Formats: sequence, C-alpha cells, structure tokens
Amino acid sequence: MKIQKAVITAAGPGQSALPLQRLVDRDGTEKTALEMIIEEVDSAGIESIAIVISPGNEDAYEKAAGQYLDRLTFVTQKEAKGYGQAILCARDFVNDSPFVHLVGDHLYLSGTGGKRCVEQLIEVASAEECSVSGVQPTKEKMLPFFGAIGGQRLPQTERLYEVKRVVEKPTPTIAEQELTIAGFRSGLYLCFFGMHVLTPSVLDILESLVSQSQRPIPLADALNELATRERYLACEVDGHRYNIGVKYGLLNTQLALSLSGVDRDQVLSDMVELLATR
Repeated sequence: MKIQKAVITAAGPGQSALPLQRLVDRDGTEKTALEMIIEEVDSAGIESIAIVISPGNEDAYEKAAGQYLDRLTFVTQKEAKGYGQAILCARDFVNDSPFVHLVGDHLYLSGTGGKRCVEQLIEVASAEECSVSGVQPTKEKMLPFFGAIGGQRLPQTERLYEVKRVVEKPTPTIAEQELTIAGFRSGLYLCFFGMHVLTPSVLDILESLVSQSQRPIPLADALNELATRERYLACEVDGHRYNIGVKYGLLNTQLALSLSGVDRDQVLSDMVELLATR
C-alpha cells in the first residue's frame, strides 16, 4: 500500500486558530504549528496535503504555511458538522486512495529511534496493507481528551495491536469494561496519538454515518465500524504527542520542544533563574 496524500483537519470549534500559533522548534527556529505539522508529513515523502479549514480562514492559513504553501490544497468545511464530516470534506482530494490523517491541534516529537512519528506509522501500514492508527499509553485521567482502542497485541510484536473496539472519550467505567489491553497495568489505556493511515473504506463508512445522523459524527465511530469490516491495527508510536488545545497545552509543548532541542541548556538555565525568584 503506497501512501501519497495527507489530510490535516483544522476546522473544529476552538481549533482553527491553534495551527496558526508560533513556537520555537527543536532547531531553535520560530515556526507556526502548521509548519511543524506539515514538516512531520513531509518527512515521510508525502507532497500532496489537504488542510480542512473553516470558512474565511484561508488567508491566515496561507500566511502560516510559509514555504509549504504551494504543496497545499485548502478544503472548506462549510458547516460545523463534526470531526468525521471534516475528514469527509476531503473525499474529492483523497480520490479513493489511502491517506495519512493528522489533527491540527497536536504536535509530535519522535523518540530515540530516529524516525519521525508519521514515518513509523506509514512503514507499518505499507507492510501490513491496512489502516493503522497511532496510539500511546495514556493515563485514565486523560480519557476525556482522546479516543481509545480495545484489542490485543499481535503475536511476536511489541508495539502492534489488532483493534476490536474504538470509543470516543470513554468514561473510566467503559474503558475498564471494554478497552483494557492484556499486559497493561490498571488505569492505563491505548489512546489515539492524533495521526492515522486510513483506507478509503473509512470515507464510505463516514458518508453512511453522516447521512443517517443529525449529530456530529466523531472519527472514532467510523473506526469502530471499520474494525468489524476489515483488518485494522494500532501502532504504539515511539514518540510523544502534545495537545496544544488544552489548558497550558502551548506551554507544555514549547517546553518539550525546547528541552529536546539545541537551546536546552539555555532554557534550563532560564527556568532555574525563574524558579529562584519565586
């Protein structure tokens, strides 16, 4: 399976301004969050990228895209009908091809393995010939912010799971009953990382769900259905995701970037000095 396209959603209520925020990257260069997300996709050799935005935001996103503007296709979600429908808006762009999907309010830092997070996911999807969602072990207190999966670890693998159940922002009770993973300690679940490699089947499912319901459809509903129709895996990504849309999300993300980058020593020195004056 060859993945050549990416879809980034940035049209959700309260989400549209987040990719426009500026941070300092690991290399000490100030960039927009949008540029950093595009760089993550670019690292995997993907050149065709669609950004799903709200009406009236195209000018701001053109400016925030920097050098990547000529690589982008802007798709407008004309009405706020939910996350799933936002992805469905990019159907003509995807054109029945597998694609990478990232959310516009997360930034990603790879671990010690050297490969960027998207690269890891695409490598698995290409080898396994199926949809693959990035996941990360997540504490129970964070369940209100993420979709979570239930399933079982693939034999003779450390980081791959066959998905049997997907629930959007589960309660602790539902998570304990339906989403436990053998070998995980109590209170720890596999929650979405904010990136997926998806087959076109997901768009068919989304189209059906959206047409049958008046409520906004989360992607998790379509992925739960996908797990009943075809092989669908989750990959525990070697890296970390940072949600810039939560309280102190931008601060925590900037600290993570700074403390893993070229200015680490200077940032640590400044933090010590700041704490000493409090």
